[in-house]
Amino acid sequence: MDLSHRFSKRELALLYEEVLYTILHRLGKPKHDHVADAQELYAYVQKAFGMDAEEHSVIMQQVKELESPIFCLKATVKEAKGILGKDVSGFSDPYCLLGIEARSQEPAHPDHRKRMKAVVKDLIPEDQIHRTQVISQTLSPVWDETFILEFEDMEMASFHLDMWDSDTVESVRHKLGELTDLHGLKRIFKDARKDKGQDDFLGNVVLRLKDLHCSDDQWYQLEPRTETYPNRGQCHLQCLLTHKKRATMSSRTQPSYTVHRHLLQQLVSYEILQHQAGSIAWDGELSRHASTVLYLHATQKDLSDFHQVMAQWLAYSKLYQSLEFNSNCLLHQITSIEYQWVQERLRPEQKAELAESFQSLLTYGVSLIRRYRIIFPLSVPRSTERLQSLLRVLVQMCKMKAFHELCTLSPDLPQMVSKALKSGTAEWFHMKKQHLKPMVKSMEENGKALSRLLLEVIGDLQQCQKIWNKFFINTLKLNLFFIAYVELESLVAEHVQEQLREVDSSMSKPTAESLFQLYLNLQELYRMKDFLPKRDGPLALSSFHQWFKEAVPQWLQKAYTIALERAQRAVQMDQLTPFGEHNKHSTSTVDLSTCYAQIVKTWQQLSWPDPEEAFMIMVKLVEDMCKIALMYCRLIKERAEALSLNEQNEGEAANRLCIVVNNIKQLRLLIRKLPSQLDWAQLEQRTGDVIDQQQIQHTLHNQLDSTVSCLDHEVRDVVQALATKLEKGIARHIQELSSSNDTREPEDSIIPLMKFLESELQYLNEHLVHENFKSLLALLWHHTLAVLSAAAGQQGPSTQCCKKLHCALKSLELCFHAEGCGLPLETLHTAAFLSLETHLALCSATSRKLIQKYFSNRIQQQLDTSSEKYGAVTIKALYRPSEQKLRVEVLNAANLIPLDSNGSSDPFVQLTLEPRHEFPEVVARTTQCKRNELHPLFDEAFDFLIPPEKCRQGGPRRAPAGPAAAGGGCSQRLPPFLPSSLAGDEILRLLESRKGDKEAQAFVKLRKQRAKQSKETE
Repeated sequence: MDLSHRFSKRELALLYEEVLYTILHRLGKPKHDHVADAQELYAYVQKAFGMDAEEHSVIMQQVKELESPIFCLKATVKEAKGILGKDVSGFSDPYCLLGIEARSQEPAHPDHRKRMKAVVKDLIPEDQIHRTQVISQTLSPVWDETFILEFEDMEMASFHLDMWDSDTVESVRHKLGELTDLHGLKRIFKDARKDKGQDDFLGNVVLRLKDLHCSDDQWYQLEPRTETYPNRGQCHLQCLLTHKKRATMSSRTQPSYTVHRHLLQQLVSYEILQHQAGSIAWDGELSRHASTVLYLHATQKDLSDFHQVMAQWLAYSKLYQSLEFNSNCLLHQITSIEYQWVQERLRPEQKAELAESFQSLLTYGVSLIRRYRIIFPLSVPRSTERLQSLLRVLVQMCKMKAFHELCTLSPDLPQMVSKALKSGTAEWFHMKKQHLKPMVKSMEENGKALSRLLLEVIGDLQQCQKIWNKFFINTLKLNLFFIAYVELESLVAEHVQEQLREVDSSMSKPTAESLFQLYLNLQELYRMKDFLPKRDGPLALSSFHQWFKEAVPQWLQKAYTIALERAQRAVQMDQLTPFGEHNKHSTSTVDLSTCYAQIVKTWQQLSWPDPEEAFMIMVKLVEDMCKIALMYCRLIKERAEALSLNEQNEGEAANRLCIVVNNIKQLRLLIRKLPSQLDWAQLEQRTGDVIDQQQIQHTLHNQLDSTVSCLDHEVRDVVQALATKLEKGIARHIQELSSSNDTREPEDSIIPLMKFLESELQYLNEHLVHENFKSLLALLWHHTLAVLSAAAGQQGPSTQCCKKLHCALKSLELCFHAEGCGLPLETLHTAAFLSLETHLALCSATSRKLIQKYFSNRIQQQLDTSSEKYGAVTIKALYRPSEQKLRVEVLNAANLIPLDSNGSSDPFVQLTLEPRHEFPEVVARTTQCKRNELHPLFDEAFDFLIPPEKCRQGGPRRAPAGPAAAGGGCSQRLPPFLPSSLAGDEILRLLESRKGDKEAQAFVKLRKQRAKQSKETE
């Protein structure tokens, strides 16, 4: 039969007659989950068949006029257990007698337990009694025999079953041979009293037919005849109330199996439509009314479970191809058919129907899979479950024994599905291409249309990879993503290449923009190849970037133009105030950072595959970003000047300059980050085989370094401008400090200078980033040293002035160092600083301090001298604290220079204690003169009275031979040396400049005389 057959009006009327006949002649007690009211069932089937009231009445009248069927009880005696053992051996030879009594007995009163003997034999005619086989020697017999028992009146009839033990005539000797216990001996005596060959009663079952369901399958207790053995075991019975000779046209002309399938198809289609009307997907669960009608019809027609499942499969598989419901409903039938499959149970026409249903569902299912994007859209709830269920149904169906036995050419399901997916993907692509086809044919519109098409393709592949693929792999071992990607990638490449043939370098800007988006979409599509399993050969999109070479210059130019314009607007809107609470730069740097980030993003988006061309693109991008940086420096300085043009407050102008410095420094940081953001290392690795490393260094790194140098120069210029504003104040305060004649302490005199610096530097520290602030400090430090040096070098500065300047220098050193937060000491301690510090220290000292310093220097010079050009003298000095005496012994001299004409000298040693102001009462002492000696031996001792405190202050010095050691004796060989000239000693020059200081002048005069004598000696 053609499964696509739809019922004609005549066929539907006959089927309606069949279902009304089934309800009218209903048998048995309704089950608890079935509908008991016949009127409810009539109303339900009237709706299910679409009959109006008049049609229903006419057909109902016809059904009532039909002859009633023959009512039958199909009883199957399955088995028994726990029955009595009536034989000597302790077993029985049971058999059953069964039949239907036309008039039912009333149930026995509970107090009246006596049963009638041989109920079946006595109450039922012998020709209506059925007998099972005798099962020998058992207490658990198994018969599994079926009997058809006819009856007329359901209300009055009852079913009777008697179980008996079959006895045969046996000799006493044979029985004694079977004897096993005392009970067996009692049975022998009992058998002797009864008639030969008389069977023993084992128990009976009596059932009123009106108490039975249409189908019952249960164990019944065997009732006793007397109270002797009340527990007589159980009997397992299956009862089915059926019809014979049904008078309907369908029952008379069609097989029961076919009629039931048609009825099932009609009711199920109604159930599905009812769910769809309520916007609820049918899950295969029938309503109580439909279940009741189908149950009654199947039992009345005595359909086996196997044939019922077959009918359900044929009906459901056919309906699935026209009505929407969950394919999981088919899995139950597939499992049941597989479990009960025996090919011989089907007639040829049934086999043909089943084979055709398999082929039809397979073809339809594969067609759904081919169009899965449309049939199972993700926007519809449970679409994934529906497709997964369909795949399972097809796989399980193709695994069935019935499928392989009935379908001679068993198809390769994975191959069929793979082919369908491939063709379905191509159909979907062409449909989308046609749908997105631009109305106006231009390159710009074509580019936009292609981009939209690519987005559809990418979205579909993402769904394949993330959602659908796992279902196909789990059920069919098919990689849907691989199938779809290979097909779509090839179709996209062909279509895009065809559309881009007319692209050239003269394209418009809108066209270039649309092509850039298309390039990005193609790139994303091409990158999805990473999810593919290994495959041979290149993809069609392998060289897709070559299709866009003509558009690249315009893309780069657009990126540069947008960044440039945005930077210009940012500067125009910038008020040069700090951006945020913790930032020291203004808003324009944020916008500039965004501009650079956009250019970096453009490079990353391009990800140009060709290494040599990628290098040229990088060169262009770096050049553009460097141009923007230099342009920004110029514009931000002009902006600061414009804002300060009418500004009277110098502090605000300085503040803006601080912001400018910080902005340029921030820009410098952005430039320095470009190599890592643009991943130059990876580019150098890619271009290693085609571009020389030196060329990369010269082209990219040098260009960046040049820009950074320009930025540093700009920073220095602005910092210098800030420093210049402060230098005037510093110079003014230092000038006031050096020219003032006040007698205050130096620490008090420098307070105005330090307050000025503290205020200004604190302000700049708050408004400058640390690096810029340190640069400013360095400039100010060098300037301050220059100003101090100039002040110290004025004609004849006073000692008081020098003290102030020296105090200022030390205080400025502490200020600029700022306990390590400012300039490091190695930066502060320049040669100029050290020279100035030494000079001011000397200038601020008293004359006596200078004289002491002079002798200290002379002693150090003597200690540092290793040459004995003028010979050497050996002296011994010893200080005795108890006597407060310094004893100096002049021992000898050696290698003296000859000064007389005879080639010899007349040497002597003069001892004095210096400085004279420390020892005013001590007179000079002289040794004897040794005539004509260059190696004289003096061996003379001299005592000097010196208080201990004088020794603790530094001790007496002697001239010219060197110092005496206090507190102990020592012998030392010292080389004499000539006094320094006035021109070569700064201390002597300072003392000489102090014209009003008699002590200084006397000391200088004495030194001059000594120097003159030494010169004459030479």
